[in-house]
Amino acid sequence: MAGRIRQSDVEEVKSRTNIADIIGERVALKNAGVGAMKGLCPFHDERSPSFNVRPQAGFYHCFGCGESGDVYSFLTKMDHVSFTEAVERLAGRIGYTLHYEDGGAAPEHTGRTRLYAANAAAAEFFRGQLLTPEADTARRFLGERGFDAGAAAHFGVGYAPKGWEGMRDALRSAGFTDEELTNAGLVSQGQRGVYDRFRGRVVWPIRDVTGQVIGFGARRLYDDDKGPKYLNTPETTIYKKAQVLYGLDLAKRDISRDHRVVVVEGYTDVMACHLAGITTAIATCGTAFGSDHITVLRRVMGDDSTAGEVVFTFDPDAAGQKAALRAFADAKRFNAQTYVATGPEGLDPCDLRLKRGDGAVRGLMDTKVPMVEFVLDQRIAGYDLSSVEGRVGALRASAPVVAELRDALLQPEYIRVLARRLGMDTEDVRREVERAGRSGARRDSAPATAQADDAPGEPLVRVTVSSLPRTADVTLERDALMGFLQFGHRMDAALVARAVSLPFRHPALDAVRQAVQQHAESMQRLGWAVEAVSTVREPFRPLGAELLASDFPALDDVAALSSASDLARRLVIRSLDAQKNELLGAIQRVPAASEDGRAIRLQLRELDAERQRLVNES
Repeated sequence: MAGRIRQSDVEEVKSRTNIADIIGERVALKNAGVGAMKGLCPFHDERSPSFNVRPQAGFYHCFGCGESGDVYSFLTKMDHVSFTEAVERLAGRIGYTLHYEDGGAAPEHTGRTRLYAANAAAAEFFRGQLLTPEADTARRFLGERGFDAGAAAHFGVGYAPKGWEGMRDALRSAGFTDEELTNAGLVSQGQRGVYDRFRGRVVWPIRDVTGQVIGFGARRLYDDDKGPKYLNTPETTIYKKAQVLYGLDLAKRDISRDHRVVVVEGYTDVMACHLAGITTAIATCGTAFGSDHITVLRRVMGDDSTAGEVVFTFDPDAAGQKAALRAFADAKRFNAQTYVATGPEGLDPCDLRLKRGDGAVRGLMDTKVPMVEFVLDQRIAGYDLSSVEGRVGALRASAPVVAELRDALLQPEYIRVLARRLGMDTEDVRREVERAGRSGARRDSAPATAQADDAPGEPLVRVTVSSLPRTADVTLERDALMGFLQFGHRMDAALVARAVSLPFRHPALDAVRQAVQQHAESMQRLGWAVEAVSTVREPFRPLGAELLASDFPALDDVAALSSASDLARRLVIRSLDAQKNELLGAIQRVPAASEDGRAIRLQLRELDAERQRLVNES
């Protein structure tokens, strides 16, 4: 077994990795100030971005939940891998060969790493099998749905042969154990041992947002297959169906750019949409669209405004209507506007493309209606609007939908829409909506209170950047520390070292200063600021993280570097002024002609000269 990765390799891999690239695969990041990027935090649910990334420092910090760290801590927390696995994964991305303290090669035994490797090997096996004579049925299945060999290759579609051990034996010969294949969800356990989970099926690889294969979806092809029509990978360490979206790896860039996502119902629908030009289409994998999916999509979309669009394509049958109602309950958590689009004659995107071409699929987006209107129509359907009782019943069923709208402009508009739909007086509808809103608020208040009571208490006093006093001294110390942490590696080392050797007047800021001082000699090394912040004594460490991640007050990079240097000089000048005041007091207590008097006057001249030199450098 290989030993610990050499520390020099750990640092080298981190120095060669842009943390914004790694985080950007999971979170839509936008430029936010000098040397900073911002997005929605992946560690907690939020509606406005408070997650800051500083690529030059290799650091991230969330001002909402307080999570912070470097690229390794991001991977260990986000992907639940060990530190060693995080280093190995990043080394693999950049093609860097790691060395271990006992001289061993990179280990291949780590749990999650092996699961990814097994799935990747299985995907390659299935792709190869699609070219075999046995896969003729699978190729015909794809061809009948308008997908040629190029489309199959683009989406990595493969074929699982009918036998019980084809994939198992292939992966065994590649060095994978039965335990690893079981943990990856690729084989099932029988009385005579393990056997292939997927047999005689078309297989789609399911990838995470970074493009790594984490599981598979497989469709039945043969009449003698008594299994379900669609069979997915079971829950594993790396495959969580409530969080997985098929096609997101292919769609994420366009989703982030266009702030639009199209949610379809199946793998072939995703393929049809992408091939028709709707490259933001994704689908759930064997489960209903839920809150975890929303969380994933909002991070990719950068859903921090109402400018985005989420379009659901549901079949207009009973099952599709239920799906729409379920989605509406969760879709309210999107900042983006939500819509429903249904194909003509109830055609899904795959059938629509097959029968009417790519243009008809693209035109599907022109038929979209707001989700609220769609849900209102579903609630109203079934009531006889020609009778008083029917209209009242429809109002009572649909009023909660409008009551749940929190937009001060949307709600009154939909009150009028509902009144027109029902043929009722607008004031009657408004009163019922308000009543439904009060009832909903009462229902929601109890669990919210309980949650608050059960939640662990926050510290009574927590020092944050925003809670610091707004005095001149504190502002100087705060901004100087921000400058040193963010740009110290490019500043004059002697000037910074001198500035951070001087005590600060605010105790929390002084605690951060002490940590910076301890790392002053290593400022020219990438990652020094992250290490410095990690050594700030509690309870002031979160403040250090905020200072490293905060927006430095400057227009551009050049101005920031100049301003940080000026702040360092101002700290030194402040110290010189304090010394001068002490000497001016001392000189009043000694005879002017005495030796002490002459010495003090000499010190005052030296202080004035030093002060003037610093002022001239500003």
